[in-house]
Amino acid sequence: MKTTLISLSLALSFLSLNAQDPLAIVEQAENKLRGEQSYAEMSMTIVRPSWSRTIRMKSWSRGTDYSLILITQPARDKGTVFLKKRKEIYNWIPSIERQIKLPPSMMNQSWMGSDFTNDDLVTESSLVKDYTHTLIGEVEINGRKAWKIELKPKEGAAVVWGKVVLHIDQAEFLHLRTEFYDEEGDLVNIMTAEKIGLLGGKILPLIVVMEPVGEPGNKTILEYKALDFTVNIPREHFTTQYMKRVR
Repeated sequence: MKTTLISLSLALSFLSLNAQDPLAIVEQAENKLRGEQSYAEMSMTIVRPSWSRTIRMKSWSRGTDYSLILITQPARDKGTVFLKKRKEIYNWIPSIERQIKLPPSMMNQSWMGSDFTNDDLVTESSLVKDYTHTLIGEVEINGRKAWKIELKPKEGAAVVWGKVVLHIDQAEFLHLRTEFYDEEGDLVNIMTAEKIGLLGGKILPLIVVMEPVGEPGNKTILEYKALDFTVNIPREHFTTQYMKRVR
Protein backbone atom coordinates (compact mmCIF):
# COMPACT_ATOMS: atom_id res chain seq x y z
CA MET A 1 0.00 0.00 0.00
CA LYS A 2 2.79 2.39 0.95
CA THR A 3 4.61 1.66 -2.33
CA THR A 4 1.40 2.35 -4.26
CA LEU A 5 0.93 5.72 -2.54
CA ILE A 6 4.53 6.71 -3.29
CA SER A 7 4.14 5.73 -6.95
CA LEU A 8 0.86 7.67 -7.17
CA SER A 9 2.50 10.72 -5.58
CA LEU A 10 5.38 10.59 -8.05
CA ALA A 11 2.99 10.21 -10.98
CA LEU A 12 0.90 13.19 -9.87
CA SER A 13 4.07 15.23 -9.40
CA PHE A 14 5.21 14.30 -12.92
CA LEU A 15 1.82 15.23 -14.42
CA SER A 16 1.79 18.55 -12.54
CA LEU A 17 5.28 19.38 -13.79
CA ASN A 18 4.43 18.58 -17.40
CA ALA A 19 1.20 20.59 -17.22
CA GLN A 20 3.32 23.73 -17.10
CA ASP A 21 4.37 25.28 -20.41
CA PRO A 22 8.08 26.22 -20.10
CA LEU A 23 7.95 28.55 -23.10
CA ALA A 24 5.00 30.44 -21.58
CA ILE A 25 6.86 30.71 -18.25
CA VAL A 26 9.97 32.16 -19.89
CA GLU A 27 7.90 34.53 -22.02
CA GLN A 28 6.02 35.84 -18.98
CA ALA A 29 9.27 36.36 -17.07
CA GLU A 30 10.79 38.28 -20.00
CA ASN A 31 7.68 40.43 -20.47
CA LYS A 32 7.55 41.30 -16.79
CA LEU A 33 11.10 42.60 -16.80
CA ARG A 34 10.87 44.58 -20.04
CA GLY A 35 7.25 45.59 -20.51
CA GLU A 36 6.06 47.14 -23.76
CA GLN A 37 8.24 50.20 -23.13
CA SER A 38 10.57 51.09 -20.28
CA TYR A 39 13.15 53.57 -19.03
CA ALA A 40 15.78 52.55 -16.45
CA GLU A 41 18.69 54.05 -14.55
CA MET A 42 21.34 51.58 -13.38
CA SER A 43 24.80 51.27 -11.91
CA MET A 44 27.21 48.47 -12.72
CA THR A 45 30.13 47.73 -10.39
CA ILE A 46 32.92 45.56 -11.74
CA VAL A 47 34.75 43.79 -8.88
CA ARG A 48 38.21 42.25 -9.16
CA PRO A 49 40.52 40.90 -6.44
CA SER A 50 42.63 44.09 -6.43
CA TRP A 51 40.28 46.80 -7.73
CA SER A 52 36.72 47.79 -8.60
CA ARG A 53 35.02 50.46 -10.69
CA THR A 54 31.44 51.63 -11.20
CA ILE A 55 29.68 52.56 -14.43
CA ARG A 56 26.36 54.43 -14.45
CA MET A 57 23.92 54.25 -17.34
CA LYS A 58 20.45 54.99 -18.66
CA SER A 59 18.44 52.55 -20.74
CA TRP A 60 15.37 52.80 -22.99
CA SER A 61 13.54 49.86 -24.55
CA ARG A 62 10.53 48.90 -26.67
CA GLY A 63 9.73 45.22 -26.17
CA THR A 64 12.63 42.93 -27.02
CA ASP A 65 13.44 44.33 -30.48
CA TYR A 66 14.66 47.81 -29.57
CA SER A 67 16.93 49.04 -26.79
CA LEU A 68 19.29 51.95 -26.23
CA ILE A 69 21.91 52.21 -23.47
CA LEU A 70 23.71 55.48 -22.65
CA ILE A 71 26.78 55.52 -20.38
CA THR A 72 26.69 58.58 -18.08
CA GLN A 73 29.69 57.87 -15.80
CA PRO A 74 32.69 57.70 -15.47
CA ALA A 75 33.86 60.71 -17.44
CA ARG A 76 36.10 58.70 -19.78
CA ASP A 77 33.13 56.60 -20.99
CA LYS A 78 30.42 59.27 -20.80
CA GLY A 79 28.35 59.49 -23.96
CA THR A 80 29.09 55.96 -25.15
CA VAL A 81 25.91 54.46 -26.62
CA PHE A 82 24.76 50.95 -27.51
CA LEU A 83 21.77 50.44 -29.78
CA LYS A 84 19.88 47.24 -30.49
CA LYS A 85 17.63 47.44 -33.54
CA ARG A 86 16.06 44.02 -34.00
CA LYS A 87 19.11 41.82 -34.81
CA GLU A 88 21.53 44.70 -35.43
CA ILE A 89 23.80 46.06 -32.68
CA TYR A 90 25.57 49.43 -32.94
CA ASN A 91 28.07 51.21 -30.70
CA TRP A 92 28.70 54.99 -30.74
CA ILE A 93 32.09 56.05 -29.29
CA PRO A 94 32.08 59.85 -28.75
CA SER A 95 35.81 60.18 -28.01
CA ILE A 96 36.65 59.23 -31.60
CA GLU A 97 33.25 60.20 -33.05
CA ARG A 98 32.87 56.77 -34.56
CA GLN A 99 29.92 54.44 -34.96
CA ILE A 100 30.55 50.68 -35.10
CA LYS A 101 28.22 47.87 -36.08
CA LEU A 102 29.05 44.89 -33.89
CA PRO A 103 29.43 41.59 -35.78
CA PRO A 104 27.99 38.37 -34.29
CA SER A 105 31.53 37.28 -33.38
CA MET A 106 31.71 40.07 -30.76
CA MET A 107 28.55 39.03 -28.88
CA ASN A 108 30.42 36.77 -26.46
CA GLN A 109 33.02 39.43 -25.61
CA SER A 110 33.02 41.39 -22.35
CA TRP A 111 30.63 44.35 -22.16
CA MET A 112 32.47 47.46 -20.89
CA GLY A 113 35.08 45.24 -19.20
CA SER A 114 32.48 43.49 -17.03
CA ASP A 115 31.51 39.84 -16.54
CA PHE A 116 28.45 40.42 -18.72
CA THR A 117 28.84 39.81 -22.45
CA ASN A 118 27.62 42.11 -25.20
CA ASP A 119 24.82 39.60 -25.72
CA ASP A 120 23.79 39.68 -22.03
CA LEU A 121 23.39 43.46 -21.82
CA VAL A 122 22.24 44.36 -25.29
CA THR A 123 20.41 41.04 -25.73
CA GLU A 124 20.92 40.21 -29.38
CA SER A 125 19.62 36.70 -28.82
CA SER A 126 16.16 36.00 -27.43
CA LEU A 127 15.50 33.54 -24.60
CA VAL A 128 12.03 33.11 -26.07
CA LYS A 129 12.69 32.87 -29.82
CA ASP A 130 16.19 31.39 -30.15
CA TYR A 131 15.97 28.41 -27.79
CA THR A 132 13.90 25.30 -27.18
CA HIS A 133 12.55 25.02 -23.61
CA THR A 134 12.29 22.01 -21.32
CA LEU A 135 10.96 22.05 -17.77
CA ILE A 136 13.39 19.79 -15.88
CA GLY A 137 12.35 20.29 -12.26
CA GLU A 138 11.36 22.50 -9.37
CA VAL A 139 13.74 23.93 -6.76
CA GLU A 140 13.71 26.32 -3.82
CA ILE A 141 15.99 29.37 -3.83
CA ASN A 142 16.14 31.56 -0.72
CA GLY A 143 12.73 30.35 0.35
CA ARG A 144 11.11 30.94 -3.05
CA LYS A 145 9.80 28.05 -5.17
CA ALA A 146 11.13 28.12 -8.72
CA TRP A 147 10.78 26.26 -12.00
CA LYS A 148 14.04 24.94 -13.42
CA ILE A 149 14.00 25.28 -17.20
CA GLU A 150 16.69 24.15 -19.64
CA LEU A 151 17.19 26.16 -22.82
CA LYS A 152 19.05 24.73 -25.82
CA PRO A 153 19.77 26.73 -28.99
CA LYS A 154 17.60 26.16 -32.02
CA GLU A 155 19.43 25.05 -35.14
CA GLY A 156 20.96 28.06 -36.87
CA ALA A 157 20.24 30.48 -34.00
CA ALA A 158 22.92 33.15 -33.50
CA VAL A 159 23.47 32.60 -29.78
CA VAL A 160 26.49 32.75 -27.49
CA TRP A 161 25.76 29.85 -25.13
CA GLY A 162 25.59 26.10 -25.68
CA LYS A 163 22.94 25.82 -22.97
CA VAL A 164 21.17 28.09 -20.47
CA VAL A 165 19.41 26.91 -17.31
CA LEU A 166 16.84 29.28 -15.81
CA HIS A 167 15.39 29.22 -12.30
CA ILE A 168 12.16 31.26 -12.47
CA ASP A 169 10.17 32.19 -9.37
CA GLN A 170 6.72 30.57 -9.42
CA ALA A 171 4.96 33.42 -7.61
CA GLU A 172 6.36 36.47 -9.39
CA PHE A 173 8.02 35.06 -12.55
CA LEU A 174 11.45 36.42 -11.59
CA HIS A 175 14.82 35.21 -12.86
CA LEU A 176 16.28 34.03 -9.53
CA ARG A 177 19.29 32.21 -10.96
CA THR A 178 20.62 31.71 -14.48
CA GLU A 179 23.40 29.31 -15.43
CA PHE A 180 25.31 29.78 -18.68
CA TYR A 181 27.09 26.81 -20.27
CA ASP A 182 29.51 26.69 -23.21
CA GLU A 183 29.20 24.38 -26.23
CA GLU A 184 31.10 21.63 -24.37
CA GLY A 185 28.55 21.70 -21.56
CA ASP A 186 30.84 23.35 -19.00
CA LEU A 187 29.33 25.92 -16.62
CA VAL A 188 30.83 29.35 -17.38
CA ASN A 189 28.79 32.05 -15.60
CA ILE A 190 26.13 32.20 -12.89
CA MET A 191 23.74 35.16 -12.60
CA THR A 192 21.69 35.56 -9.41
CA ALA A 193 19.06 37.96 -8.10
CA GLU A 194 20.55 39.25 -4.84
CA LYS A 195 17.73 41.55 -3.72
CA ILE A 196 14.04 41.62 -4.62
CA GLY A 197 11.70 44.56 -4.09
CA LEU A 198 9.26 47.02 -5.63
CA LEU A 199 10.55 48.60 -8.83
CA GLY A 200 8.49 50.45 -11.41
CA GLY A 201 5.31 49.29 -9.68
CA LYS A 202 6.33 45.60 -9.97
CA ILE A 203 8.10 43.07 -7.74
CA LEU A 204 11.47 42.65 -9.48
CA PRO A 205 15.15 41.96 -8.73
CA LEU A 206 16.80 45.20 -7.58
CA ILE A 207 20.32 43.80 -7.72
CA VAL A 208 21.66 41.19 -10.15
CA VAL A 209 25.13 39.65 -9.79
CA MET A 210 27.09 37.91 -12.55
CA GLU A 211 29.98 35.67 -11.48
CA PRO A 212 32.38 33.75 -13.75
CA VAL A 213 32.80 30.23 -12.36
CA GLY A 214 36.48 29.88 -13.23
CA GLU A 215 37.62 33.26 -11.83
CA PRO A 216 37.24 33.41 -8.03
CA GLY A 217 36.94 36.95 -6.69
CA ASN A 218 35.55 38.32 -9.96
CA LYS A 219 31.96 39.50 -10.19
CA THR A 220 29.80 42.26 -11.66
CA ILE A 221 26.96 43.84 -9.70
CA LEU A 222 24.10 45.43 -11.67
CA GLU A 223 21.80 47.59 -9.53
CA TYR A 224 18.59 49.23 -10.70
CA LYS A 225 18.18 52.80 -9.39
CA ALA A 226 14.92 53.60 -11.21
CA LEU A 227 12.54 51.85 -13.60
CA ASP A 228 9.51 53.30 -15.37
CA PHE A 229 7.09 51.24 -17.47
CA THR A 230 4.72 54.16 -18.19
CA VAL A 231 6.98 56.06 -20.60
CA ASN A 232 6.13 56.62 -24.26
CA ILE A 233 9.33 56.38 -26.30
CA PRO A 234 9.17 57.39 -29.99
CA ARG A 235 10.50 54.74 -32.37
CA GLU A 236 12.82 57.43 -33.79
CA HIS A 237 14.88 57.16 -30.58
CA PHE A 238 16.09 53.73 -31.72
CA THR A 239 18.01 54.93 -34.76
CA THR A 240 21.70 55.37 -35.46
CA GLN A 241 21.13 59.11 -35.96
CA TYR A 242 19.68 59.50 -32.45
CA MET A 243 22.65 57.70 -30.87
CA LYS A 244 24.79 60.77 -31.38
CA ARG A 245 22.48 63.16 -29.51
CA VAL A 246 20.85 61.08 -26.77
CA ARG A 247 21.25 62.55 -23.27
